[in-house]
Amino acid sequence: MRYKIDASASRFTVQAFATGLLSSFGHNPTIAIRDFEGEAQAESDNLENASVRLTIGTHSFDVMDEMKRDDRHKLEAEMNEKVLDTKQFPTISFESRKVTVQKLANDLFQASVVGDLTFHGVTREHSFDARVTRRGSELRISSDFSLRQSDYGITPFKAAGGALKLKDEVKFNCDLVARLEAEARAGA
Repeated sequence: MRYKIDASASRFTVQAFATGLLSSFGHNPTIAIRDFEGEAQAESDNLENASVRLTIGTHSFDVMDEMKRDDRHKLEAEMNEKVLDTKQFPTISFESRKVTVQKLANDLFQASVVGDLTFHGVTREHSFDARVTRRGSELRISSDFSLRQSDYGITPFKAAGGALKLKDEVKFNCDLVARLEAEARAGA
């Protein structure tokens, strides 16, 4: 069974955290990831021999927080041009190598996923846990995971000579909706 991720029904965010002498004046920006696609596959209703693949467009990161329009524009420009370097690294990709699934209840599963994450031109092993709920021909996949930007050659954002900067570790949160491929095509 092949499930296609429906980005319009899904939510994917990243949270960064301020540090440094002026961090009390800064904020902890929440960034929405708007452009992503992927699929999950499984051999049975018990999600045996599952796999997952996801591709994210780095140009699609938008600051969600309330702030002045000019401040938002400056932060997004800094993020796109200097931190993520979206022109040189337009995508982030993840492909699982191993997925272990434990059935918790009738249509509720806990998955441990290990795979290759390619981010900012660097590929590293990355693992995370996810809660998977099956509702008919739909899967809901929810997960929180962290990563260090420096592991992927990214220098965290800083301003005011380093008095205001973002921590190396950022936290991702996703609530993905995936539909059986035949139904995903029928709805398109």
